[in-house]
Amino acid sequence: MEGLPRAQLPTDEPLVLASGSPRRAELLKAAGYEFQIQPAVDSAECGICSRETAPEMVARLAFQKAVDVVQKNRRGLILAADTLAACQGKILGKPDNREHAESMLRLLSGRDHDVYTGVCLWSAGTQRCYVDVVRSRLKMQSLSEEMLQDYLDSALWDGKAGAFGYQDGNDWIEVVGQDSESNVVGLPMERLAELLEKFDSLADKVQKEVR
Repeated sequence: MEGLPRAQLPTDEPLVLASGSPRRAELLKAAGYEFQIQPAVDSAECGICSRETAPEMVARLAFQKAVDVVQKNRRGLILAADTLAACQGKILGKPDNREHAESMLRLLSGRDHDVYTGVCLWSAGTQRCYVDVVRSRLKMQSLSEEMLQDYLDSALWDGKAGAFGYQDGNDWIEVVGQDSESNVVGLPMERLAELLEKFDSLADKVQKEVR
């Protein structure tokens, strides 16, 4: 993606991406940010609550990932994120296997759906934190059996919320209106720039210091 916004960091701490996602790293690089990568442990994504909405879940998971990385750093502006798709009341995370991916794509085929990304910014040095959620609306064309099987054969669905990658260049899925494309890829760069610019006024002191 080109023309992604970039903002100055609100502290002199290094930016630390709490994710091993190559797509999030590529977005940050494309915008010109300098950062370190320190993925949160897999267990930080555990704990699904059936009563949670998709926005509530991505906010909580982004926060949990940030907590894990903050505990290992005395300094650093920690950036954590989590992305999920939602369609007809069902929350769609990363597929477990090909069959799971196929069921997700059949649900999404021919329907509008939402992609949510929770973003957590946490200054380890000042112990101040802010969590936000961004939604993008997408429309998927009706997939023919051949289109569906070809995409499943490609394995491009692996590790992607909703079992598809917007960045894969598929012409059968599009963002509705002016919603954020980078949000669908995994990190809403427009909102991230706003959060960095307004961090001092938005962030709250963490009630209990995390170490």
